[in-house]
Amino acid sequence: MSHRFTVPPDEVEFSAIRAQGAGGQNVNKVSSAIHLRFNIHASSLPEAVRERLLKLGDQRISKDGVVIIKAQEFRSLEGNRAEALRRLHELIDSVAVPPKRRRPTKPTYTAVVKRLEGKTRRASVKAGRGKVSE
Repeated sequence: MSHRFTVPPDEVEFSAIRAQGAGGQNVNKVSSAIHLRFNIHASSLPEAVRERLLKLGDQRISKDGVVIIKAQEFRSLEGNRAEALRRLHELIDSVAVPPKRRRPTKPTYTAVVKRLEGKTRRASVKAGRGKVSE
């Protein structure tokens, strides 16, 4: 899979941390989880992509404009590093293409007629459920 934008390695900061959860005796000894930090403001991404990334309401993006991704899926440090980078590229690719502008349209004549016929039919069914007067 090719990414629209590649992030230079010097813009990404990795730190190894201890993983959470079950893992037996190994989990307390080995720092195999990865914390990835990526500063959006200081990145070499195009301005438009940076703005869309900052506007994105993602919980992984701090108020300072730093993307923080924690990867602890794999037992190896390399696997978690690759997973964190994959998630960062996925986040950037999600805002790489500008959203299309919506053109307001009107429903067709046939669609309006069908809708009104359905409403009339439903109203007559409901009207037949009323109290019976003698």
